[in-house]
Amino acid sequence: MNAQPPAGYLRLSTAELEARSHALRELLNPCVLCPRECQVERLNHRRGECGGGRLAKVSSHNLHFGEEPCLVAQGGSGTIFLGGCNLHCLFCQNYPISQLRHGVEVEPARLASMMLSLQHEGAENINFVTPTHYTAQLVAALILAREMGLRLPLVWNSGGYERLEVIRLLDGIVDIYLPDAKYSDDALALRLSDAEGYSAANRAVITEMWRQVGPLQLNERGAARRGLLVRHLVLPGQLENTRGVLEFLAGLDEHRRVAVSVMAQYFPAYRAVQDEALNRRLTREEWKQVSAWVHELGLTEGYLQQR
Repeated sequence: MNAQPPAGYLRLSTAELEARSHALRELLNPCVLCPRECQVERLNHRRGECGGGRLAKVSSHNLHFGEEPCLVAQGGSGTIFLGGCNLHCLFCQNYPISQLRHGVEVEPARLASMMLSLQHEGAENINFVTPTHYTAQLVAALILAREMGLRLPLVWNSGGYERLEVIRLLDGIVDIYLPDAKYSDDALALRLSDAEGYSAANRAVITEMWRQVGPLQLNERGAARRGLLVRHLVLPGQLENTRGVLEFLAGLDEHRRVAVSVMAQYFPAYRAVQDEALNRRLTREEWKQVSAWVHELGLTEGYLQQR
């Protein structure tokens, strides 16, 4: 594990970053930043289906030690939790932030200052949590943060419901992609997250993320510096959905180098407590089957959470 080059955005010219920022801002009015394409004029102080308006809403920014070990390493992950979400998951475990949209709207300069503060505190990275609906605002703030001395790698920690055009505009900016791959079953995606066409959109952007950053790369301290790490939360009673996700990820690279984080941490939250099928944790037998599939498919890079 060798030390990696500087964060990608440090290698892009200011003119290039500003061009990307402008292109993303154009997608805000009317808003087509995500597959919902709700067409709301967010720059005119309207709010999209995600709850986002002209400014990014921040719920909190802090050092987080509960992420995957390669993101936490020694200093912790510098997380910026963004309010609202373009998914409406009825089982969301962060629902006060994503669904109830707790947070404060901030100007780009304030957002840049948060990044610098986390760097000063010793963060290993800047981890944008649920960033999809604020892509334009985050890149605008990044330009300011770079001028102020930001040097940390960027983590794009998303629900995986993205537009391919938008992810292409992040090429060379994002260092570590951390998307969810929630569903291979579109009927399930529609019922549980109100996300039409989730699997096709998700597979297209994960394939593009892989093209951009490739396998997960760590430095000599075990901290991620570049690459793709895909999360999947196993849902109770939905093992075929999980099987489909794992098969896609296994087929993404013939050498099985795609790092995965398969999670057993599901618990009934938000509106899942009112859903008979989701109002329980995983059984030992379900997790045993998922673990067997992970090994069978050769997905040895990454993490298999303990039940």
